[in-house]
Amino acid sequence: MEKAPANVKRIAILGAESTGKTTLAKALALRYHTSWVPEYAREYMSTHPGDYDAEDIVKMTQVQLEQERALLPKAERFLFSDTELITAKVWCEDVFGNCPSWLEENMLKHRYDLYLLTANDLPWVPDPVRMNPQRRDYFFNWYKRELEHYGMRYEVIRGRYEQRLLNAIKAVEGAFA
Repeated sequence: MEKAPANVKRIAILGAESTGKTTLAKALALRYHTSWVPEYAREYMSTHPGDYDAEDIVKMTQVQLEQERALLPKAERFLFSDTELITAKVWCEDVFGNCPSWLEENMLKHRYDLYLLTANDLPWVPDPVRMNPQRRDYFFNWYKRELEHYGMRYEVIRGRYEQRLLNAIKAVEGAFA
């Protein structure tokens, strides 16, 4: 299992599309004066429109982890990651019906200290890389099952805007007080 430096807790943010993950990652990093890792898949998909396969998802995930490793030494107390390997696993299983073994193996090795699962209580905001406005509950429930199946420590983050951030801060502080 990969470990962060003892003084840095790695916190992953996951959830369905358009649930404020990026906004939350940025705001938490600002609040704690630390680093956050943007979701590389968004960048990749916006610059590579069209078909993709499971190996592309693996490559995106590998870049995501490389970016996380590069930012970890700069982090103070926490490192927030705007996505993680469960998301890639679910994406592959949903789109292709299976998951490359690399993803599942590394998901188990690369566990975070805390997962913040964003609830679907924000309005849908369309953008070019989002695809599933009617399936947000479906994905929320799938992510929750994965977290529970693998015994990962998580908190569901609810609330709109400022309240969502306050709830996330409460979850982080409660986990690492």
